[in-house]
Amino acid sequence: MSLPRYPIIDPPLTRGDSINQILASIALEELGMSHILNAEGEKMQFVLGTLPGLSGGSATYEEVLEVNSSVEGMLNTALENQLMLNSKMMLAMNAPVTPGVTGATGATGATGPATGATGATGATGATGPDGPTGATGALGAVGVTGAAGAAGLTGATGATGATGPAGATGATGATGAAGAVGAVGATGPAGPEGATGATGATGAVGAAGATGATGATGDTGPAGATGALGPNPSVTAGFAANTTGPTITVLLGGTLIALPSTQLLSADISVNGANTVFTVNTFGRYRISYHINTTLSLLMGSRLIINGSANITSTINPVLSTSQYYNEIELDLGVGATISLQMFATIIGAATLINNGAGASLMIIRLS
Repeated sequence: MSLPRYPIIDPPLTRGDSINQILASIALEELGMSHILNAEGEKMQFVLGTLPGLSGGSATYEEVLEVNSSVEGMLNTALENQLMLNSKMMLAMNAPVTPGVTGATGATGATGPATGATGATGATGATGPDGPTGATGALGAVGVTGAAGAAGLTGATGATGATGPAGATGATGATGAAGAVGAVGATGPAGPEGATGATGATGAVGAAGATGATGATGDTGPAGATGALGPNPSVTAGFAANTTGPTITVLLGGTLIALPSTQLLSADISVNGANTVFTVNTFGRYRISYHINTTLSLLMGSRLIINGSANITSTINPVLSTSQYYNEIELDLGVGATISLQMFATIIGAATLINNGAGASLMIIRLS
């Protein structure tokens, strides 16, 4: 058996032509795959009897399951082909640019004169005569003033209503009896004023007494009660990680990353059964950080999903392929707020996390 012979391409393909040929072949494969997927769908329609214009008859459950298994196998093959085509396209798009051979330097042109000659100044043209002033138009006639309209009739004044009768004056209450005045006591006679005594002489200041001995030290009083501990916001904290190295199919709208390997959660942080949604049950300001490490560089993005919506400040959407994703944010969360870690892509692809290491992790700490 002879060796294969490759056709001679004339003129030879350039590097750019080769990349364009690769991208064109990927597009043709995608077109062929769309026809295959359409045929698989029509196969299911035929078996179920829903294909317009045709009838597949009354298929048994076993026949429907057999056809469904066949379609499922083809879809799995199509998904694997899509992953290969995506990898092939990324390698073609990110192929390093090879500079071409530098051409020979052309000859230096002759140097022109430093200053060109100044042209002659043209003569100034004569000023034209002023045009005549136009005549003033006549004033228009004043319009006739219209007649004043007739004054309307004054309406009749209504009759004054009758004054109602005055209400009866209430009876004056009876005056209470005056109390009896007590008897005035008799004034006693004033006693005679006594004579002022003589002021005594100031006594001499006595000598200072000796300082007494220092008394014994008293017993130490009992210790006071220990005060209550102040609030500690960091009691609310959580950490979770995935170290198993799973391969994640990243969809266009994003795929949540499960973190089942390690979970250190305070009592007011819980996680769902899929290990993808973490719920905080204490209001406060939180610091949230995450890491994602993949085995290959990928053109994908990462972000946090807070209460079901993508958080913009946590989003990493690189323009070049990368294998490491990290970000940290601070924000206020209410009771029952949810937090998830997600990867997303502009085209469906697969990401494999690092095994036996920090494949993906999430840190939640309440600051206040």
